[in-house]
Amino acid sequence: PAAEHQRETAGDQRQRRRLPPCTARAFAVRSPVLFSTVASFRHIANDVRGAPFRLARTLASTRLASGALALWHGVEHLLGHPGLPPAVPIVRLVDPALRVGMVEYVLLRVLHYHRRMEEYAAQQRRHQWREMTQTPPHERRVGIMGLGELGGAVAEALVGLGFDVAGWTRTRRAMAHVACFHGPDQLHRFLGRSDILVCLLPLTAATENILNAELFATLPKGACIINVARGGHLVDNDLIEALDGEQLDGATLDVFRTEPLAPDHSFWSHGKITVTPHISAWSLPESGARAVCDNIRRHLAGEELLHVVDRAREY
Repeated sequence: PAAEHQRETAGDQRQRRRLPPCTARAFAVRSPVLFSTVASFRHIANDVRGAPFRLARTLASTRLASGALALWHGVEHLLGHPGLPPAVPIVRLVDPALRVGMVEYVLLRVLHYHRRMEEYAAQQRRHQWREMTQTPPHERRVGIMGLGELGGAVAEALVGLGFDVAGWTRTRRAMAHVACFHGPDQLHRFLGRSDILVCLLPLTAATENILNAELFATLPKGACIINVARGGHLVDNDLIEALDGEQLDGATLDVFRTEPLAPDHSFWSHGKITVTPHISAWSLPESGARAVCDNIRRHLAGEELLHVVDRAREY
């Protein structure tokens, strides 16, 4: 909206002036929520969450378009939208800045739990000086649900630090130095060896509510979870019960069913939950717009588009 664009800082303006012409054009109408927009090859629309009616009108205009570029990593807001014709391909944004940001965030939280920083913080509040036993990284089992662009990058980084890393995916996948599990039949084995569980799954009909009481009960007692995928993966009340019942020892949540998270939501005040406002990974105009423009150029040259969404798989 115009009022939001007027609040753009001088720094943002200078940053855009340094971008290549095609990049500056692509981000001329971006909202303050980076990449929360949809761009067809012939039109750019405003925020899908902030302006749903405007989005619907814009999507209706894409009936003459050749494709839709999602300027965020997930595409659940677009799949099945009545204004987007089934024949129009949806293209995901794959931005190096997203990978870097996600790796930083997940490493931060994994190391936080691995080095028992919650317990040291509690000791500080009690003015207590006591060293605790430290587990070496090769004995700390980290499980990653989803080994796509982001999950794979996180897995590589954790392996580099010496952690015992496993991954779980919908279909069979091989990755060096990562124990790979796939499909519903192998989910329980994967969960049983995950002291720290990271969710980086796409949100689909099959993965919605997957972080539930049954899953938590399958994790080792005292496990911690990190959800940086989508709020729809988590059953909120099941998490509270698992934490209060000491099946889980901690949770980091960066995504929620409703955002912003309501001020009276129980997550805010729970002693075992860390809440962050969906900031785990942001795309940057410099790198994100180049990826967008590259796909537009490929389309104009008659080349195959990169990162096209499989509507049947929902990602």
